[in-house]
Amino acid sequence: MATSRRKVLAGGYGATEDRPPPGMSEDAGAYGSRATTQAAEGIPRLRWTLEEFERLGELGVFTEEDRVELIDGELVPMSPKGNRHELVRGAILNCLRRNLPNEYDLHVEPGWRLAGSYCEPDFLIGAAGCNPTTVAPAEVTLLIEVADTSFKKDSGPKSSLYARAGVRDYWVVNARSLTTRIYRQPSAKGYGSKVNVRPTVALVSLLIPAFQLRLADLAIG
Repeated sequence: MATSRRKVLAGGYGATEDRPPPGMSEDAGAYGSRATTQAAEGIPRLRWTLEEFERLGELGVFTEEDRVELIDGELVPMSPKGNRHELVRGAILNCLRRNLPNEYDLHVEPGWRLAGSYCEPDFLIGAAGCNPTTVAPAEVTLLIEVADTSFKKDSGPKSSLYARAGVRDYWVVNARSLTTRIYRQPSAKGYGSKVNVRPTVALVSLLIPAFQLRLADLAIG
């Protein structure tokens, strides 16, 4: 949100009843004029727009302690920051600060608005001077998520969102194994390339070839 780096809606997803209101068929696909999303279990949920999401923050529904992302119209609570997540993220942050070329800016947990969604990636790297809240996905140089309990979300719905939006280089670092999944070749159907890289192998940025990161060298343990 514009007023806070960490925002979430208390109460979570806002699931609807499993039956439509009177006068509406089971397969209507929307409640009244409002669009819905379809969860894995088949229960429709009201779709939130980015404008509505921003308005909730302005009205004080969100607090500084709340943590949520808006992914494809759904309010998705963010995972708590565990010790392992913070240890790995801190080590990567130090490496990025020391080795990233001056032509690029590093942004930590920006409130990034893309394709009608709102996400807070661990690291967003773009050209120097870019606005991390509104930078176009195709102009993002590198996007990194450190995943402990959030691996399923980061490698699932967020990966699909980033691919459709056009993020060219997306890394998901498994905080436990330190294996990194690299996503490239974005399209409307998802990423065409998904490669798992062991921590002993250097991670090389697609758009910043001079920058390399080998997680085994960070002495994370």
